[in-house]
Amino acid sequence: MSTVEESETTNTTMSTEKNIGQSVTVPLNRSWWDKHGGAVIIWGGRLVFVVVLLVAWQLSAGRLFDVTFTSRPLDVVHRLADWQRDGLLWSNTWVTLQEVMLGFAFGAGSGALTGFVLASLPTFYRVVDPFIVALYSLPKVALAPLFIVWFGIGLQMKVVLAAVTVFFLVFLNTAVGVREVDRGLIDAVRLMGGRRRDVVWKVVLPASMTGLLTGLKVAVPYSLIGAVIGELVASNRGLGYLISDAAANYDTAGVFATLVVLGTIATVLNLMVGVLDRRANRWKPLEGRT
Repeated sequence: MSTVEESETTNTTMSTEKNIGQSVTVPLNRSWWDKHGGAVIIWGGRLVFVVVLLVAWQLSAGRLFDVTFTSRPLDVVHRLADWQRDGLLWSNTWVTLQEVMLGFAFGAGSGALTGFVLASLPTFYRVVDPFIVALYSLPKVALAPLFIVWFGIGLQMKVVLAAVTVFFLVFLNTAVGVREVDRGLIDAVRLMGGRRRDVVWKVVLPASMTGLLTGLKVAVPYSLIGAVIGELVASNRGLGYLISDAAANYDTAGVFATLVVLGTIATVLNLMVGVLDRRANRWKPLEGRT
């Protein structure tokens, strides 16, 4: 092989290796199905699952199960319609929504702030950690009688109970997120002349968002649980009161109707936290997002 041919072969090989090493962006004209097909399949599967479950429930009630204990989907719909006409549904739902939103806001805010501050003070955190775990381990329903003595049976008691339930979940997850921040990133910022404020805002806070958002996701249903427990223990308003009143009157359809409303509220709150999660994690690679 001549020198010219060897040179051309070498250049071609180097050019090929260079192209392989580089990422090539190929524009794609994706169809609507390519963009949204996965979501359509998921939501379609969920819809089919719900329909099959409701049909099986409707057909089996009265045949395989006693209607007194299971009711029927159509009876539940009728009960919701009756409560809606009477104004009973919206007035009690609004009471519970206030308790859930206020309890979640106070509990999540104080839990995130406390977790961030205490986790930034490792020695102090180790001192108070056993006491925090002990308080977290207390059954929240056992605190309800004490809160009744302190705050009465009004809105305030349910808000405090929901806030306490949310606080520990958000606090513990935020603290874990702060404590698991990569020390190498912190050292790199300091080596570049960054001050403590730069470390907090540019490294610790963004890196701990995963723990905070995990705590928020877990805390959403528990804020609802805290509010409803307070209503079940002592209340004359709210969805928890509707459950208690329906159960006392052996109104199974009323109990299931209230559970449907509670499930809908929890789903909406989870979707809201999911939107916040996606916005906060836009900086992450796609495979790193939850």
